[in-house]
Amino acid sequence: MDREHAPPMDEMRRLPRTDVLLADPRLDAAAVRLGRRLVKEVVAGVQTQARSGEVPVDEIADRAVAALPATASALRPVINATGVLLHTNLGRAALSPAARDAVLAASGSTDVELDLGTGVRARRGRSALDALLRAVPAAEAAHVVNNGAAALVLAATALAQGRDIVVSRGEMVEIGDGFRLPDLLVSTGARLREVGTTNRTTPADYAAAVGPDTGFILKVHPSNFRVTGFTREASVTELAPLGVPVVADIGSGLLTPEPALPDEPDAMTWLRAGASLVTASGDKLLGGPQCGLLLGNADLMQRLARHPLARALRVDKLTLAALEATVRGPLPPTVTALRADPRTLRERAERLAGTLRADGVDCHAVDTEAVVGGGGAPGVTLPSAAVSLPAAYAARLRGTEPAVMARVEDGRCLLDLRAVPEDADAELALAVRRVAPGTGS
Repeated sequence: MDREHAPPMDEMRRLPRTDVLLADPRLDAAAVRLGRRLVKEVVAGVQTQARSGEVPVDEIADRAVAALPATASALRPVINATGVLLHTNLGRAALSPAARDAVLAASGSTDVELDLGTGVRARRGRSALDALLRAVPAAEAAHVVNNGAAALVLAATALAQGRDIVVSRGEMVEIGDGFRLPDLLVSTGARLREVGTTNRTTPADYAAAVGPDTGFILKVHPSNFRVTGFTREASVTELAPLGVPVVADIGSGLLTPEPALPDEPDAMTWLRAGASLVTASGDKLLGGPQCGLLLGNADLMQRLARHPLARALRVDKLTLAALEATVRGPLPPTVTALRADPRTLRERAERLAGTLRADGVDCHAVDTEAVVGGGGAPGVTLPSAAVSLPAAYAARLRGTEPAVMARVEDGRCLLDLRAVPEDADAELALAVRRVAPGTGS
């Protein structure tokens, strides 16, 4: 304790005991909602501040109430103003209101694996799988695992353990956080048969490598990089007649063609082109929860679903509920952001900047560019608009409630509105006012 700033002894004697503070009706109610241990930790922290003179003794209870988190989880909500629609560090796709409602409804006991009509066990997640098949009629069957990498691992383990996977050298990608596709596939016990070169791989290269030991041909969409210049890749249409299954990883999660991203592959198109199985991520351009999707041939899907590894990779009821609501329900925030009108974004930026300038904030509206992110649509930029603030705002805004994640570009803090729902504009403006110089925050 800093003796110079410590409160007088008579003040210390007035320091209320922990049990007395926890009896405060507000803290007592919070203990029911958040748990007594968490509330007690908050109270203890404020008591420590009072002992060092940072908090007046008479304000301990009020300060403790103010310091309580909104939930019992340490995860904090963040407004994504980075201009990256699928920001991996922010959890990628934001769920739609319909998906959030579905998660809440499924959070208690639910019929995830029960037929209420007969009272006996039923196929797990059948309504979510049915939603996927309705969305992608070209698929005979569907299966869901816990992420996109898991979908490939399950396919490789069930179909190619101890056998060859034929794959182009130009598609041996590295995904997030240093995980490399070749390492992932080899870990399943499969052997990689690399064909072609980094920039050119022809159908003949694949045909020459296919043999009795081939488990499948793997076609990977390079969703996080782009090779340009003297290039050639074999299409699914060209690979389908080679006599072995074609497993196609589209990565980004589009179930059907997306007009805003005409060059991004989708499950429907690749299945119609002849892919036996398509794998994808549910929390990317589909706009749903983190999960891995497998769509395609019914016989192959049965082998995957009955493999022992499928049990270890299965998803919980909350994921199934969110996935079904995403597929069946209204457009998720990711798709809404992807299709946003640049003129509307500029109007919003002008309106926000004008409101903030009236409060004395140094800001103005600017045109800018957003990206898809999350390993999707490499090289594609989306026209956007932002509110430009002094660079120092970026760090301050990360400390607000909710936190605001912006980006710093050319010495300015940009609040890119492409991934910010329009109904969050007022909350965004309030966060800026809270940290603006002279507000007392």
